[in-house]
Amino acid sequence: MGEFVRVEIEDGVATIRLDRPKMNALNAQMQAELTEAAARVGDDDAVAAVVLYGGERVFAAGADIKEMAALSAADMAGARSRRLQEFTTALAAIPKPVIAAITGYALGGGLEVALTADFRVAGEGAKVGQPEIQLGIIPGAGGTQRLARLVGPSRAKDLVFSGRHVQADEALSLGLVDRVVPDDRVYAEAVAWARTFVGGPAAALRAAKEAIDTGLEVDLATGLEIERVQFAALFATEDRAIGMTAFLEKGKAEFTGR
Repeated sequence: MGEFVRVEIEDGVATIRLDRPKMNALNAQMQAELTEAAARVGDDDAVAAVVLYGGERVFAAGADIKEMAALSAADMAGARSRRLQEFTTALAAIPKPVIAAITGYALGGGLEVALTADFRVAGEGAKVGQPEIQLGIIPGAGGTQRLARLVGPSRAKDLVFSGRHVQADEALSLGLVDRVVPDDRVYAEAVAWARTFVGGPAAALRAAKEAIDTGLEVDLATGLEIERVQFAALFATEDRAIGMTAFLEKGKAEFTGR
């Protein structure tokens, strides 16, 4: 759909494919195309789940530093820094299960893209990290926030303060990725995982994702209220009736997504 970002849909699974040779450096155009891709797959009822993928050799090595180096503090203080967060916010807001398929490097902005996913599958040779500190800056596309929420503040500070690259096995132990597979199986594993959501109760999956993600931002009492409202609203869906009827009749639910 764009010069550097493609959306491919097959059997209910959409792949958002990053394709800007050689390292998928995330320039402003690519960020805008990712925002558009997120909106497209989010609005398409034929899409049950999404895979973020950068190709066989690299996920994304980070922001386009050549483009960024020419910017001043005044440039970044305004719309540019907001746009930097807007594209990852759009990816994180996709109302469907999202799986990042990480091959090669996922560094800086590349890791920030992967952090927007609900799950991450990494190849055995993958390396992830937030090396921005080595450029005299910090992550600016959500890295300080999503990373800390995923692995805890101390581990996030270690990665952000040091800027070090993390091998796949350590990333798994940190909870930074969810599965590690041979490099040539990364995409297939992510797609297979995504396909487990095809034919599922789309409204309930959407509600579960929103309740969990929104609940992380608020106190427990408010989070419980968010859960209560989402839970109650699902009683208006066809899928709720289908699922409960199938359970009572000891059958298999055939959800409609409505």
